[in-house]
Amino acid sequence: MSETPSPLPLTIAVDGPAAAGKGTLARRLAEALGLAHLDSGALYRAVGLAVLNAGGDPSDEPAAAAAAASLDTGRLSDPALRAPEAGEAASRVAAFPSVREALLEFQRRFARTPPDGRRGAAIDGRDIGTVVCPDAPVKIFVTAGLDERARRRFAELQAAGTDVIYAAVLSELEARDGRDSSRAVAPLKPAEDAAILDTSRLDAEAAFRAALDIVAQRAPGWRSLVQDVR
Repeated sequence: MSETPSPLPLTIAVDGPAAAGKGTLARRLAEALGLAHLDSGALYRAVGLAVLNAGGDPSDEPAAAAAAASLDTGRLSDPALRAPEAGEAASRVAAFPSVREALLEFQRRFARTPPDGRRGAAIDGRDIGTVVCPDAPVKIFVTAGLDERARRRFAELQAAGTDVIYAAVLSELEARDGRDSSRAVAPLKPAEDAAILDTSRLDAEAAFRAALDIVAQRAPGWRSLVQDVR
């Protein structure tokens, strides 16, 4: 792989609803382009799980804010963060302005100064392009139909050995979509200048290649590297 031709760091903001494939996509883009990767959803999952582990209620803002202020980022790789209850708790704590404010600077600092000397960052979440990194040159809003997203999440949970009912997964995703898109602070929505990538009929490889095309279009200085990794 040739060295990055761009003289400037690159920030790729990848947003979208649950189970649309944004995390997988952001991770692959980061690996292919030599960028640092941050799953911002893991921050909120960690906060929600911390509240649950302390015997609290994720719908209690003071408890959620306290957990966010003392968040141990060393636990962001904890497998427990992928459990359904962590996702449910994340959606609830993410509705609180105090929690979002506590985690905002961490995310912005990650984008400004990526770890390990990387030349940029690919960050996925729900408000990266609209709030966290509104000036990111590459913004991708990843989406897919509700039924397809439920099918993916159901398969993912089954593969992990979780006993789950498809109807329950579908219902939870629908409820989470409603909470995420209607919250007063940083609601889920595409940035005005985001490229919309519908993955309903795309597998992970096709979505990745479509995203590379978007990067090449939005960040001309990175085109030669994109060509190298295609």
